[in-house]
Amino acid sequence: MLLIILTAIISVLIGLLIGFLIRKNISEKKIGTAETYAAKIIDDANKQAEAKKKELLLEAKDEIFKLRNEQEKENRDRRAEIQRLEDRAIQKEENLDKKNEIIEKKNETLNKELNKLEEKEAYIQEIVDKQLLELERVAGLTTEEAKDILLEDVKKQTIREQASILKESEAKIKDESAKYARKIISTAIQRYAADHVAEATVSVVSLPNDEMKGRIIGREGRNIRAFETLTGVDLIIDDTPEAVVLSAFNPVRREIARITLEKLILDGRIHPTRIEEMYEKAKQEVESTIKAEGENACDECNVHGLHPELVKLLGKLKYRTSYGQNVLKHSI
Repeated sequence: MLLIILTAIISVLIGLLIGFLIRKNISEKKIGTAETYAAKIIDDANKQAEAKKKELLLEAKDEIFKLRNEQEKENRDRRAEIQRLEDRAIQKEENLDKKNEIIEKKNETLNKELNKLEEKEAYIQEIVDKQLLELERVAGLTTEEAKDILLEDVKKQTIREQASILKESEAKIKDESAKYARKIISTAIQRYAADHVAEATVSVVSLPNDEMKGRIIGREGRNIRAFETLTGVDLIIDDTPEAVVLSAFNPVRREIARITLEKLILDGRIHPTRIEEMYEKAKQEVESTIKAEGENACDECNVHGLHPELVKLLGKLKYRTSYGQNVLKHSI
């Protein structure tokens, strides 16, 4: 009986020992697996961090490159503007020098003419005095009588000289007038042509204040870039007080850009997303106006049944000019 009990106890102890060893082995395997998994997670995290680091470095380099290009472009534009202002100042200085030279020449000419007149006056007075003495001696006339005769003679001679001078002056004036008239006509033609081209390619938008220019440009110029890219119109911001200029050869695009900018100024919120929203509204507004103008033109001309595209093309003539006249109104 005792042997059976001892055998049972030993069996239990052996079973416990075997269970302990098996559990220990399983635990060690789990720990090894966990360590391997943890090492894999750490390795993956390191790889992701390295990839993210490279990506951020590439983005930073790209941004630096863009900023450098923008800065170089801005510097080139500033240098060009400074050069333009210097050229204008030099031109003005040259013009002033030319004007001063012309004035000096005119003064010199006038002084010469005055000297000639003074010499001529002295010469005439000398002749008069001599003739007075001669008349008194030969004719036995009194001084007053001799003066009257001489004055009459001088008067006739003066009239003849004045007539000759007037003829020369008249010819000179006609010649100078013709030259001056040609110059005026040439200048007028040039100015009219310049005004017509400017009128046909630019639109001026008024601003409530000059601070609005900075808001239109936006941080790092993102607003103005978004506006120009979206509308296809150049937005010119210079020193003109409380105004900016829109420049484009396409009048419809320029009109859409004008309405877009005016809506943005009125709204006060200027950023790329808002610019796109206002652009779509302005585009729809202009398209509606084009359609209405085309239909009105058809009604005025009593023409019906035109294809919608032709009506649209007709309406676009509202925004075109030729020799200062509105093409749509002139055509009707």
